[in-house]
Amino acid sequence: MTAIMIPDVALVDNTEQRTPLVLVLDCSGSMDGPLINMLNEGLALLEEELKSDVIASKRVRILVIEFGAHDEALVASNWCDAMDFTAPRLEASGTTPTGHAVELALAEIEQEKQRFRSAGVAYTRPWLFLMSDGEPTDNFQAAAQMARRAEQDNKVAIFPIAVGDQANTEVLGQFSSRGERGVKQLRGLQFRELFLWLSASMQVVSQSRPGQQAQLASTDGWSVVST
Repeated sequence: MTAIMIPDVALVDNTEQRTPLVLVLDCSGSMDGPLINMLNEGLALLEEELKSDVIASKRVRILVIEFGAHDEALVASNWCDAMDFTAPRLEASGTTPTGHAVELALAEIEQEKQRFRSAGVAYTRPWLFLMSDGEPTDNFQAAAQMARRAEQDNKVAIFPIAVGDQANTEVLGQFSSRGERGVKQLRGLQFRELFLWLSASMQVVSQSRPGQQAQLASTDGWSVVST
């Protein structure tokens, strides 16, 4: 039986092209303390910055997925335009089911694309922003392969972000078609700089045409430069 796709009222009322952004965020126990606090502050900053941009507030679509607890990956904030986005307050506990979270994110992206097509709304390539301070505790290989294939087919742009010295950049790299070269290592606790870069990038991408290559700012302000 074919599932009925319920139209999103926001896509009917606002037919501007969209830039989908999925934040896949590690909320395992090792993120407890300063890391989860800084992550929450970064999300609040992202909300503030995108809402202050007239174009991005109407065009950027945000979904937040948290993973942790008892091998759970959950939607913490469902798809909405940036103007309607309220940053969730995340809490850290449990394990690191990265594979489950990425599978959920990829499925959500495809469903959102279907809603765009049904509403006749143009969209730029979705971003999948994966942030973790450790390594998966689930069987992630199938999800990683799905992610690499989706990026190779230009269905999504994937940005793995390693937080802290315990993050396994080799494993995170398996979720990107660029491998470990595609992983960015967060410098210290510079979540603020990271989310300022992300919001600025979304503002640029949201003003580009579908298929157009957007010129993004350097990540040197928040990432460790490889030697």
